[in-house]
Amino acid sequence: MAAGETGFSDVVYDLVSVEYHALKGGYVYGQYARDAEDEGHQEIAEFFRQVMREDSARAEKCHRFLVQLSGTRAE
Repeated sequence: MAAGETGFSDVVYDLVSVEYHALKGGYVYGQYARDAEDEGHQEIAEFFRQVMREDSARAEKCHRFLVQLSGTRAE
């Protein structure tokens, strides 16, 4: 997608997209972990929590890159 179509560079658009999907994934993985716990599958629940932590770290890294590209301070 060209910058002219969105008003943002491709890299910014891509980072926002990855950040959004990581945050969205983290939200649903919490439900998956609860589902696994409800059915007594602790190892699977921990797997979903690990995936959730990985997505959280991914979203945080995207946010740092976006702040860096914008030239502002992180909140």
